[in-house]
Amino acid sequence: MRESTGKVLLVDDDESILRSLRRLLGASGYHVLSFQSARALLDSNETETADCIILDLGLPDSDGLHVQETLAAAGGGQSIVFLTGRGDIPASVRAMKAGAVDFLTKPVEAETLLAAVNVAHQRARSLREIEEKKASVVKRLDSLTARETQVMHLVVAGRLNKQIAADLGIMEKTIKVHRGRMMAKLGVRTVADLVRLVAVADPPDRALVPSPTTIREGDEL
Repeated sequence: MRESTGKVLLVDDDESILRSLRRLLGASGYHVLSFQSARALLDSNETETADCIILDLGLPDSDGLHVQETLAAAGGGQSIVFLTGRGDIPASVRAMKAGAVDFLTKPVEAETLLAAVNVAHQRARSLREIEEKKASVVKRLDSLTARETQVMHLVVAGRLNKQIAADLGIMEKTIKVHRGRMMAKLGVRTVADLVRLVAVADPPDRALVPSPTTIREGDEL
C-alpha cells in the first residue's frame, strides 16, 4: 500500500457500493470516509479538508447537484466526481459546468474512477497551493503602513517617483524611502515582480494593475 495521497469522501446510500469503493481507494493510498446521506456529509467538518468527493447523483434526502451547489455556496473548493445509476445528459452537463471533475455511470471501472480521483486530487492540491500563496501575499501587504500602501498602488499604476511625490504632496526623496521599505517588506526587486505579487492578492481595483506593455522585466523599484 502506498502512503496516503489525499482524503476522499464517499457519499452513497448503498452500503455495498461504499464498501467496494472504500476498499479500492484505500488500496490506492487514499484516506477514505463514507456517508450514506447528503445531510451526514454536510453536517460533518470533513468537506473543508477533502481533496475529492465522490457523490451519488440520486441520494434519498437530496439531489447530488443540490449538494454541489450547497458546497460551492459555502465557499468550498472541493473537487467532485459524480456517480449515477443512469445516464443523465442534462445533469452531467450541469454538473460539469459547475466544476465537477467527472460524471461517471455505475458500475464504474476501477481504472476510470481512480483516474478521475487523481485528477480531482491534483486540482485540489493546486487550488490549495494558490490559496496558501495568496494568504502569504495578503499577510505581507497587511504589514505595509498606510503611506507605503499608497506608494505601492501608485507604483503598480505605473507612476514614477517624481509623479508620486506630486500626487501625494511630499518630497521625492521621501517617496524613495517609502518605496524602499515597501520593496523590502514585500520581498520584490522590480516593478514587474510587484505587479505580479499584487495580482496574486486579487485586488478589488484592477485598474491599479498596469498592462504588461507598461512594465519592463528589468525595471527597478
